[in-house]
Amino acid sequence: MEASAGLVAGSHNRNELVVIHNHEEPKPLKNLDGQVCEICGDQIGLTVEGDLFVACNECGFPACRPCYEYERREGSQNCPQCKTRYKRLRGSPRVEGDEDEEDIDDIEDEFNIVDGQDKQKQSAESMLYGKMSYGRGPEDDENGRFPPVIAGGHSRHVSGEFPVGGGHVNGEHGLHKRVHPYASSEAGSERWDDKKEGGWRERMDDWKLQQGNLGPEPDDDPEMGLIDEARQPLSRKVPIASSKINPYRMVIVARLVILAVFLRYRLLNPVHDALGLWLTSVICEIWFAVSWILDQFPKWFPIDRETYLDRLSLRYEREGEPNMLAPVDVFVSTVDPMKEPPLVTSNTVLSILAMDYPVEKISCYVSDDGASMLSFDSLAETAEFARKWVPFCKKFSIEPRAPEMYFTLKIDYLKDKVQPTFVKERRAMKREYEEFKVRINALVAKASKAPLEGWIMPDGTPWPGNNTKDHPGMIQVFLGHSGGFDVEGNELPRLVYVSREKRPGFQHHKKAGAMNALVRVAGVLTNAPFMLNLDCDHYVNNSKAVREAMCFLMDPQIGKKVCYVQFPQRFDGIDRHDRYANRNTVFFDINMKGLDGIQGPVYVGTGCVFKRQALYGYEPPKGPKRPKMISCGCCPCFGRRRKDKKFSKHESNGDIAALGEGDKEHLMSEMNFEKKFGQSSIFVTSTLMEDGGVPPSSSPAVLLKEAIHVISCGYEDKTEWGTELGWIYGSITEDILTGFKMHCRGWRSIYCMPKRAAFKGSAPINLSDRLNQVLRWALGSVEIFFSRHSPLWYGYKGGKLKWLERFAYANTTIYPFTSIPLLAYCILPAICLLTDKFIMPPISTFASLFFIALFGSIIATGILELRWSGVSIEEWWRNEQFWVIGGISAHLFAVVQGLLKILAGIDTNFTVTSKATDDDDFGELYAFKWTTLLIPPTTVLIINIVGVVAGISDAINNGYQSWGPLFGKLFFSFWVIVHLYPFLKGLMGRQNRTPTIVVIWSILLASIFSLLWVRIDPFVMKTKGPDTSMCGINC
Repeated sequence: MEASAGLVAGSHNRNELVVIHNHEEPKPLKNLDGQVCEICGDQIGLTVEGDLFVACNECGFPACRPCYEYERREGSQNCPQCKTRYKRLRGSPRVEGDEDEEDIDDIEDEFNIVDGQDKQKQSAESMLYGKMSYGRGPEDDENGRFPPVIAGGHSRHVSGEFPVGGGHVNGEHGLHKRVHPYASSEAGSERWDDKKEGGWRERMDDWKLQQGNLGPEPDDDPEMGLIDEARQPLSRKVPIASSKINPYRMVIVARLVILAVFLRYRLLNPVHDALGLWLTSVICEIWFAVSWILDQFPKWFPIDRETYLDRLSLRYEREGEPNMLAPVDVFVSTVDPMKEPPLVTSNTVLSILAMDYPVEKISCYVSDDGASMLSFDSLAETAEFARKWVPFCKKFSIEPRAPEMYFTLKIDYLKDKVQPTFVKERRAMKREYEEFKVRINALVAKASKAPLEGWIMPDGTPWPGNNTKDHPGMIQVFLGHSGGFDVEGNELPRLVYVSREKRPGFQHHKKAGAMNALVRVAGVLTNAPFMLNLDCDHYVNNSKAVREAMCFLMDPQIGKKVCYVQFPQRFDGIDRHDRYANRNTVFFDINMKGLDGIQGPVYVGTGCVFKRQALYGYEPPKGPKRPKMISCGCCPCFGRRRKDKKFSKHESNGDIAALGEGDKEHLMSEMNFEKKFGQSSIFVTSTLMEDGGVPPSSSPAVLLKEAIHVISCGYEDKTEWGTELGWIYGSITEDILTGFKMHCRGWRSIYCMPKRAAFKGSAPINLSDRLNQVLRWALGSVEIFFSRHSPLWYGYKGGKLKWLERFAYANTTIYPFTSIPLLAYCILPAICLLTDKFIMPPISTFASLFFIALFGSIIATGILELRWSGVSIEEWWRNEQFWVIGGISAHLFAVVQGLLKILAGIDTNFTVTSKATDDDDFGELYAFKWTTLLIPPTTVLIINIVGVVAGISDAINNGYQSWGPLFGKLFFSFWVIVHLYPFLKGLMGRQNRTPTIVVIWSILLASIFSLLWVRIDPFVMKTKGPDTSMCGINC
């Protein structure tokens, strides 16, 4: 791909394609008619082919070969005119820096090493001529609609692994991957039968060649230690210490037994004078018990993990050999630059481009789903600043590599820095970044008021995305192999701008649709086998994060069955006390660790490295089958054999995706690729290349045209995109559905928690924004619950989803419905105080032991959970508080909105209106934004406060004997008020002022509710003694 070649915009359906040269015009080539070197004045001379010698392919600066060789060997290695680094030409000796070049030279056959990925590319390239998509001519034969490999013929393997049989079979390459040598009766087995004597050694040498271990093995070789280290696993499980986990499990079992005994007591001891209150409370308690089981038992097998980055380098980055680390495509999605500031997105992109990973292996794709010219211009500025920022980061090992975060860190930035020029260069870079921020701010100010005629690009062309709901697809390659160099002449990672086509009348599926468009674009242009997706506000905090993920995905033992590696979400800009549990530490440090010990963590939408083949709907490779047991004729053996036979029958009638990885020919002969992946032959070809890469014969122009095709708005029609492939549609929380589908196919995921947080983002810290965020998550869970993908009834076929993993997924869809019993349980204490009734009958001393044991088990479970997880008690308590706050507000509204949407087709949105905020630190924390979500918890708070006042007043007036029954009621009421305390602080704000609208609504609802239940008047003494009216006033 040529960088800065212009913005490619077009529509496949309308047969339109245009290239707009916007920011950087191509460098003009010098006139090559002259034969004189402009350095030494000698004749330039000719090459061995008789052509004029050209030293610089970028600008054509006239230089003879001696000057070219001298400049490369002794000089700066750059062209004197365009400052581009001289590339090595055929016949020139290598110099430092040439090992990273991928050009073809005269020593390409120096090492006779079989490259599985190149063979894979050749196989994929042959498929391009199979005419498997649009544009077929009438002369195509019957099998012409498929490439030879699909039509049943033989072709090269596409798995990317080394073929065991090095020869050809009937002039064609065998398709099946062989683990063992060919049997003597099969074609191609002659190579194993040439020499019966001594053939074993040759076979061992062949096997060692495949493993990369061919060579002498002297006992005293000093490098053997490194080789042995490279063969070790790249990661390992670190189980929780038995002294911590075993007491935790014992308390869980004890709590389950105590809970069963407690519920039995509650059911067998009704309150006859308050049956309504008793029945409501019992139903709520049973629901809480079920919800606790779904949440608790997936945490039964928590584990930690350790990675070995040095072993990864020893295995895949050997000195003097090509870098074998897998390429990675990074996806960044943004929609509205006014809500998602361009400076934040730019910092995310800069941190990606500066990652500690081979530059030729990284490609960054930015999806602009709002087709904003502001996002486009900001990305162009980002690409220009990256030429200075990336080499600075790599030269001084900067952490983090997002400039905004790095320059605002309040740490000793001189720690571990030994280069004398560091301080000077840091000051210069900080000045460069401040100028960059000013340019971005100028773009934002300019975009605040759109012109009536629409935006115009610098060359006078109207911006194709002026109509955000009706525009063509757009792709711009800002940085790449050709032209993507930093100020020091080193290559930069690819940076690609993508805005998919949008037309009226088409479903675009919001973020999930944008992510699927990125998957297809990347599959056409780079086709890396792994993909990292980040939100636009999540920057790379640990430059080795991708290497951490590769320790799992590229591990030969566990990597084949891993669909994704999920990193925890960490956040900046949250107040020290984390009033609204924005860090969500309990979920990321407890629940996710527990899931990692079962089948892997759920996908949380960002900070996740995917395996591309898993997103394409393929199943994980199956392990070797166990040998069948010989039946002895007894009943158990007969039953087992019958069960196996039934399973094999089910397997044969199953879907095509259930076929094993080794049987690729059968898979391709059965699958309808066009129905599955769409009408792009180049993209379909890329889906068969498990190790990634694009066919070498495809030109950049053809690839860009095909990329425009795969982001057209009608491309997904009548395909499996969004139902079986890519990000799954059907919920605004597409992340949960996508991970769930992968786990149902038998994949497992990995939870990676490096010591330095891999990614960091921003979180809404004021009350209203936090509640609206939780509302969106909960609404997505309700949508999944009512969809066909509900964990309660989906994914039982094949039994590949483990039961505890299903419990966790069921809990993610059921938890919003807990808001109904939670709201009732929060109101019950106030009702009891106002009506002088209680939800439980008077308890005996023996019955009180049930309550003591229950509360004791709850406390013990929490303490032991904090002990093995390392979560602080303050973080745990904040999580408990916000569980109540969100439960009676956002979760409740999500259930109502979800039911209206599913049952009645009414789509109701709850929006916020922003008001003024403070400019000092954490000023946003005290900002108040009106939302209807604030009304229910405010009402509950007022009712309970009124109930407490009424209950205490009644006890004072009735005497000492009324205090005993009052304590139980006050305990539950104080439980509600304490949990709602952060909400009360957020409601009052910094000035302790609550908006009038909230006060009026809450008092009105509280008054209506109280009038319905009030049966006492605390200001008039109740007569329980003798009647004074009988004996007069002086009695």
